[in-house]
Amino acid sequence: MAYEPKPEHKFTFGLWTVGSRGTDPFATNGPTRGPKTPAELVYLLGEVGAYGVNFHDNDLIPIDATPAEAESIKKDFRKALADTGLVVPMATTNLFSDPIFKDGAFTSNDPTVRAYAIKKVLNAIDLGVEFGAKTYVFWGGREGTETDSSKSAVDAIKRTREAINFFCEYALDKKYDLKFALEAKPNEPRGDIYNPTTGHMLAFIATLDHPEMVGVNPEVAHEHMAGINFMHGVAQAWEAGKLFHIDLNDQYPGRYDQDLRFGSRDIKAAFYLVKFLEDVKYAGSRHFDAHAYRTEDYEGVKDFARGCMRTYLILKEKAAQFNADKEIQSILAEINADDGSMSKFFGKYSAEKAAALKAQPFDRTAIAQRGLKYERLDQLTIDLLLGAR
Repeated sequence: MAYEPKPEHKFTFGLWTVGSRGTDPFATNGPTRGPKTPAELVYLLGEVGAYGVNFHDNDLIPIDATPAEAESIKKDFRKALADTGLVVPMATTNLFSDPIFKDGAFTSNDPTVRAYAIKKVLNAIDLGVEFGAKTYVFWGGREGTETDSSKSAVDAIKRTREAINFFCEYALDKKYDLKFALEAKPNEPRGDIYNPTTGHMLAFIATLDHPEMVGVNPEVAHEHMAGINFMHGVAQAWEAGKLFHIDLNDQYPGRYDQDLRFGSRDIKAAFYLVKFLEDVKYAGSRHFDAHAYRTEDYEGVKDFARGCMRTYLILKEKAAQFNADKEIQSILAEINADDGSMSKFFGKYSAEKAAALKAQPFDRTAIAQRGLKYERLDQLTIDLLLGAR
């Protein structure tokens, strides 16, 4: 079958994605799908051909579960993983649903809340590692404000840094083979969320005690909400060696967090993203953090999951076609032509190099008159995506 997902594609879904019951974003209307157990969701993902499954702590173990209930759930989940061959590459903590986190977790003004949040994460890290997770994600869904009268932004940064440093030391002390990835979002459910973009997160990571252990988990929808070019943020993270994980979905700019099926809204942006990941040979999971429409039953959820993976594979094929297209590559070669005459001016600074560059004449008018053929190049890309090439 064409575009069949395979383990080497590393397509993963969260329990919260295929397990979404179709509630409205703000829960103004009830669920349209019944509940499924974590084990049942693993079997569903096995049926559609996924590689792995990720979870928040309370996606797997309800927050009020007894020890006996937790062991029973884990036993069933472990059996489902063994039966399907699915793995758990990533885990995370729910620090946003319970009312205790109404004003944040690590950034709460209440030290009791901050202490509880750290305890919850420590237990959740243990749970993730128990099932083989090598990446641990932090999304600060409540780490923000509706009014800046309420807390100090500087204190919030310091408290977050202290928490992440604590978790790094915990992983080192436990000798866990684990890296951490920070996920940015500009707003919603809070009015404003701290460290709102991938760029903010990269700057924050540089201030940590163990920056080598911490990277980013950029999400398409979160950057598109802010009107930002997602692929550019991913490229920055990759160039910095910090692309530890990635969340794929789709989003209309300026809307609430929609978590649409990957590639279903902005096919051009999705193409450039897939092309980038494939060109640089990104080896991590392709995690789909999205939800089926609330109109769907669980057969529709399977259609949604298959659609995410199928679109990625179609765009991967289109990326290979782009790289092999003679006219496209000819234009790119012309655009990037370099006769070597300027190479003496680049690289590490020297006084001699600076003096030679200041003495070098440039014909600005002639250089500016050169057409770059970007219109033709872009239309060739559109032709390729629409199947007209």
